[in-house]
Amino acid sequence: MKSPFILVNTAVVAAAAFVIFCQTALAAPLGLSLDASIALTYKNNPALQIVEARQEQSVWALKEAQTNKNVSLDYTHTDMRSNSPPTWSPSPEAVSPYNYFSNQIIASLPLYTGGKVENTIEQAKLNHKVSQLEITATKQQLKLEASNGYYKVLQNQTLLEIAKQTVNDFSAHLDRVWQMYDMGVAPWHDVLQTKVRLANAENDLVQAQNDYYLAVYSLNKTMGLPLRSEITLTEPLIYQEYALALDDVTAYGLTHRPEMAEQQANIKIEEAQIKIAQSGQHPKVMLTGTMAWNNDDFAGTANRDWTAMLVTQFNLFDSGNTKAKVRQAQSGELAARKQAQQTQDNISLEISDAYLRMKEAEKRISTNKIAVEEASMNFAIAQRAYSAGVGTNLDVMDAELALNQAKTNYTNSLFDYNISKARLDKAMGSE
Repeated sequence: MKSPFILVNTAVVAAAAFVIFCQTALAAPLGLSLDASIALTYKNNPALQIVEARQEQSVWALKEAQTNKNVSLDYTHTDMRSNSPPTWSPSPEAVSPYNYFSNQIIASLPLYTGGKVENTIEQAKLNHKVSQLEITATKQQLKLEASNGYYKVLQNQTLLEIAKQTVNDFSAHLDRVWQMYDMGVAPWHDVLQTKVRLANAENDLVQAQNDYYLAVYSLNKTMGLPLRSEITLTEPLIYQEYALALDDVTAYGLTHRPEMAEQQANIKIEEAQIKIAQSGQHPKVMLTGTMAWNNDDFAGTANRDWTAMLVTQFNLFDSGNTKAKVRQAQSGELAARKQAQQTQDNISLEISDAYLRMKEAEKRISTNKIAVEEASMNFAIAQRAYSAGVGTNLDVMDAELALNQAKTNYTNSLFDYNISKARLDKAMGSE
């Protein structure tokens, strides 16, 4: 039988191991694909929550507008004490103070409002549609922001790796220069020159590390995560050919972009506003019914009487109020049409800009890829030449910097291509 001391020690070790395991699991970086980053952005970003709340608001605004065409029922109870003669008294002279209690129920139903109620409901429906389109547009914008952040992290991660490789290359070259200096085949100038280049490369590495951290923090903010959350991106920065022509994507964008449908809805809203304003030029017909009880004993439920009325109202003169409202609504409708045209032009320009920048980056990708291969070959040749004593130290360092620049240009062209493609998807209204 094991002693209690051994059992206690075993339990403590097991508990400590469990705690370490949990801490390690909790500290593991969060692996994210591009789609997962976009999904987190949709879930946590307040911009989407704001437009969703507005969409819910528009639902209830529509329900409110629809109630205006239904029967309304009002109940009024009155408790009164007075010395003025009651309506049923034949004498107009004051009487002894008395109590009076009454109950009244009024039902009303609008039969015709000159189109005001119907167009108010139509406006509410269109506002609801606009709020749904705003959700779609906001999602597309958030998708672009998440994509931009995701590609930015990949870009800076690659640039950080390039900076590390440059430092390693200069460090290895400095060791080689020291050996050649010790053997008397390299001057002290080469040592100093290489140490300066290594220091510069280390400074660039610090900057690249800082840029990478800032890119991660920015993406975390977009996704609604704590800024310093550790994340690992599971998709590389790659090139995938885009086959559609500019005319095709422009036609698609002008058809599918939610802002275009939103502008058309805004035009119809202003048209409905014109009809609402014009309703002041038409008569209004309402059916009302009243049931009343009154007497001098609480709760006034005696002496029942009822009244039914068909009321027609027509405004003969309003000092130009209706005309002013009509003109105001017509101006709003004209502004909405001009805004729709401006939106169409802006979308066309946005699509063209994203498409042409994508094609520009595509050409740079192929050019820079070849440049990386040639710069790598040139660097290797310069190293061998220097080691053989037929090349200069400056040749090696210039070749290293040229390789660094070629890799940087290739990485940047990949980033520009992917982010331009993401901008193009947003400009087209593509899901």
